[in-house]
Amino acid sequence: METSCVFGNGFQHILTRPSPITSSVSNPRPNKKSQSTGAITPSTTSTILREPFSRPTNASTTRSRHHLSVSYKARQSAILDIQESSDLDSALARSGRMLRVQDLNVILRHFGKLNRWQELSQVFDWMQQNGKTSIASYSSYIKFLGNSLNSVKALALYNSIKDKSTRNNVSVCNSVLSCLVRNGKFENSIKLFQQMKHDGLIPDIVTYSTLLAGCTKARGGYAKALELVQELKCNGLRMDSVIYGILLSVCASNNQCKEAESYFNQMKDEGHPPNVFHYSSLLNAYSMDGNYEKADELVEEIKSAGLVPNKVILTTLLKVYVRGGLFEKSRGLFKDLEALGYAEDEMPYCLLMDGLAKAGHIYEAKSIFDEMKKKAVKTDGYSYSIMISAFCRSGLLEEAKQLACDFEAEYDRYDVVILNTMLCAYCRAGEMENVMKMMKKMDELAISPDWNTFNILIKYFCKERLYMLAYRTMEDMHRKGHQPEEELCSSLIFHLGKSGAHSEAFSVYKMLRYSKRTMCQALHEKILHILIAGRLLKDAYVVVKDNARFISWPAMKKFATSFMKLGNVNLINDVIKAIHSSAYKIDQVKAMLLIRQQET
Repeated sequence: METSCVFGNGFQHILTRPSPITSSVSNPRPNKKSQSTGAITPSTTSTILREPFSRPTNASTTRSRHHLSVSYKARQSAILDIQESSDLDSALARSGRMLRVQDLNVILRHFGKLNRWQELSQVFDWMQQNGKTSIASYSSYIKFLGNSLNSVKALALYNSIKDKSTRNNVSVCNSVLSCLVRNGKFENSIKLFQQMKHDGLIPDIVTYSTLLAGCTKARGGYAKALELVQELKCNGLRMDSVIYGILLSVCASNNQCKEAESYFNQMKDEGHPPNVFHYSSLLNAYSMDGNYEKADELVEEIKSAGLVPNKVILTTLLKVYVRGGLFEKSRGLFKDLEALGYAEDEMPYCLLMDGLAKAGHIYEAKSIFDEMKKKAVKTDGYSYSIMISAFCRSGLLEEAKQLACDFEAEYDRYDVVILNTMLCAYCRAGEMENVMKMMKKMDELAISPDWNTFNILIKYFCKERLYMLAYRTMEDMHRKGHQPEEELCSSLIFHLGKSGAHSEAFSVYKMLRYSKRTMCQALHEKILHILIAGRLLKDAYVVVKDNARFISWPAMKKFATSFMKLGNVNLINDVIKAIHSSAYKIDQVKAMLLIRQQET
């Protein structure tokens, strides 16, 4: 769900009502001084107060109103001049100076809503250079930067704000946090949120709804959502229907079905009537384990509440039936979707295809795919992704490769999901040329590889015995903040060790060792043997020192013997201490090490 929030102070009135003349006169009283020439007397005051309600006979008032009308028209004309100009810099120079900040904010939003990012930035830069910005300007501009997926620029702008009141303004902060969440930088948004609070931000309900929306796709999102809910309650804020809706979505995406039901009932108990979004989120939670019985009950509740199940509800119900293995019922609902005009995009087809393929009905899934192509249903590539993956899982590598080639020939739209699918197909088919082609395409399109991309490539390079290429790919994966699987690391460590790349094997071990996870104890001994073979005895000593209790006596003895012959004599006492900490009997080894120390 995309949570849309209104940031900033909103549109201000372009034409401000002229202040009545009486605003400068407060509770007039007779005064001796007021009898002087030109002073306001009670009689004149009475006349001024009556004038707004009488026929306009005052010529100066008429001229003032006429002047304001002309000013308003001139500003409107200037706004249109800038919005419609093909030379924005010239238009701003020509018309910008007569405009107020709120007028320029209107122009800013105009370009933002049209996704005209270059003009948006030009206008904001001009506003900054000419000192015509407000809190609403920053809030709107940062929000639109988020829409343009330019979170780096948004963050740089926020960090450049010197004025503390602007920097800590809740609408500006909400825009920055929303930008980060929208761009998949949830962890960064949480860190920045903590810093904002430290600097003086007082978060509102929009702040929390923005961060909660990021929990939907984040790892460990449900636990983080609970923390945020607890915090908003401690701050005296009350959960509203938007917060409940996002919580239901978080529960569904984190397979927390019972908790979703609990929040749904709690929401109703607090007097918030559920809407279509709440119902679809709870249905989505039921789809995780295919709980079609509760899903059917919920649809009946929707109808009894006077709501008509829409496309989202019915498509989610299809997902429930598919996950529950009710393919006959799924086909019936699919026909209903077609009849209602709800199957004009690929989503219903994809749900049915994916369910059939994963249940082993690969050719039935392919017939749905062919039907979709025959009807020229609009696709974003996910139907191809599903079928290519299905063919790969079934060992039909030629079919997978052919479908990947068909997609390349027919479409010019790529994202990381479809590229990963095609990459997987080519890797499994052993098509090195096409693998390299896909990697090049990712670079050309500036599509960042994700965890799955690296995983696919490392496995493929290991399969092709390109161990150094696999190692460099894992290095890149680690630099980009992705944690490799232990099984994959262990396999690569073994192959690097066998091929003589002992130092590289140790680097992979360290990536795994110092990641925030527990690792298989046998890996410590495995890397110890590799380091001994490569005569990297100083590194071997570090492994022994840190993990002596996990290393067997034969391996320990082998290390001690190797160190006695080839190790750094200055470390012998340290080695003895490390071995001693393992609780093994070390008299013989100690004697050999001491003899060597004395000989040198």
